[in-house]
Amino acid sequence: MDLTPPPPAVPQPPLPQPTLASAEFWRSGADGVLRITHCGDCGRYCHPPLPRCPSCRGPALKLEPVSGSAVVVGFTVTHQTWLPSFPPPYVVAVVALAEDDRARLTTNIVGCEPDRVHIGMRVRVRFARPDADAEVYLPLFEPDPDATTPGPLPEPREVRNALRPMASPRKYEDRVALTGVGQSQVGRRLMVDPLSLTVDACLAAVADAGLDLDEIDGLSTYPGPSPDGFSEGGTTALTEALQLRPTWVNGAREVPGQIGSITAAMLAVASGLCRHVLCFRTVWESSHAALVRSGQWLPAGGRATGMFEWRTPFGAVSAAQWIGCNASHYMHRYGVGREALAAIAVTARAGAARNPEALYRDPLTPDDYYDARMVTTPFGLYDCDVPCDGAVAVIVSAVETAYDRPRPPVLVEAVGTAILERLSWDQDTLTHVPQSQGPSAHVWTRTDLTPADVDVALLYDGFTFNALSWMEGLGFCGPGEATDFVAGGRTIALDGELPLNPHGGQLSAGRLHGYGFVREAMLQLREEAHGRQVRNARVAVVTAGGGVPSGAMLLRRAW
Repeated sequence: MDLTPPPPAVPQPPLPQPTLASAEFWRSGADGVLRITHCGDCGRYCHPPLPRCPSCRGPALKLEPVSGSAVVVGFTVTHQTWLPSFPPPYVVAVVALAEDDRARLTTNIVGCEPDRVHIGMRVRVRFARPDADAEVYLPLFEPDPDATTPGPLPEPREVRNALRPMASPRKYEDRVALTGVGQSQVGRRLMVDPLSLTVDACLAAVADAGLDLDEIDGLSTYPGPSPDGFSEGGTTALTEALQLRPTWVNGAREVPGQIGSITAAMLAVASGLCRHVLCFRTVWESSHAALVRSGQWLPAGGRATGMFEWRTPFGAVSAAQWIGCNASHYMHRYGVGREALAAIAVTARAGAARNPEALYRDPLTPDDYYDARMVTTPFGLYDCDVPCDGAVAVIVSAVETAYDRPRPPVLVEAVGTAILERLSWDQDTLTHVPQSQGPSAHVWTRTDLTPADVDVALLYDGFTFNALSWMEGLGFCGPGEATDFVAGGRTIALDGELPLNPHGGQLSAGRLHGYGFVREAMLQLREEAHGRQVRNARVAVVTAGGGVPSGAMLLRRAW
């Protein structure tokens, strides 16, 4: 009897789960021909398949053969192992089809060394069939041997043209105030029940507002029940834990960024449905990752579904990779390097050094930034935020109750929520993080204030490029001008023209997933940001959302 163990199986890339809409696409490469959805009425090509044409909204859509020629319009070289079937380095790229540069695929560039890949590279399709038992053909792309010149790039689209005027002169923002804020313990691998963290933050926020639990008549959270360390169980879990009796609850995921749950609470209060809504956000990613590594928590398996259907089969499983593709396009288009990203990372660490709650407080120099290991180009270690465990809670109250509270209220000047770009990581905006432009443009239509009135900026920095995208989207500088604007960090320092994330942001203080920025804005405007207080901070801008959808807020002092 042969007891020799069999050779280890070769890891296979995760397969997509074909749907009723996409199955024909995944099968169609069997003959080596790329087929893309085409509109018979206006000639538009689009991807992934849609039931209506994104240009004319007509129904005459059919999968049609195309040349298979494309141009690399964004890419990232991944140096970190995300999946066993994708040993680094490998290239994730966004390619635009020769027939229509609005139709793009997230894919891999194969057949050449990763350092040969560049923006404008002409490529052609070739197919791989990872599993002989599955009718799935993955479109990969290789250098086009006949190409002699770079290919054309899609031009940026002006999204502000689609802005609408205010629907009513009555602003819901004027009817609400932020009256309380609380935070739990924050740390790496706390190994604490996430619901316990939520309770701690919520009780602290309720006390900060001078309320008791029986006065809480609404609950709002993001994203509701969610796996992988992103939730404590939502409004149901908290209602049970504290035996609350809310009139209204919200636990939606598709809101304008993580702080969209706070926006929803504002709408509930402004409508008269509630008077005091408790908003909360809990993460325990750090402990969850430790449990998975130890085998105590089994990760979810199966085929890739939802938006991951179009990314996971190519090893594009992290937002670092998706955003890295856009960052590469930005750097190519505007002819800049990583200088602005370095300044943002170093500034964040300087802020964290003044914040005793921050996770990483050791000094960080520009040399440290550039010498750090690469994660996925152009992002190195210090371009990426810090997964952690923690919870933040915020109270949204009716404005007429705000001045009876023990702390000065923070008023809401304007909220930006408009969707002016496609809610896609690869089919529309390439120059910046998707959805940083629409909410940014929208927020200024709801106020007489301008970027010059902002005293402190709390900009989402899941990656350094996110903060850069928000900075330009909000109009603090023009497209491609961030490198000159930040001036090596002088402009965004604590005493600079636009202090950025004085608490250290998610890059150094910890990824509290949007809510940490609201808390810091409230502390700054209440003059309670001890050791890092921006002098005479009267107006703060807050953004949240590392992609789609996203949102922005302007907050101001009440006195």
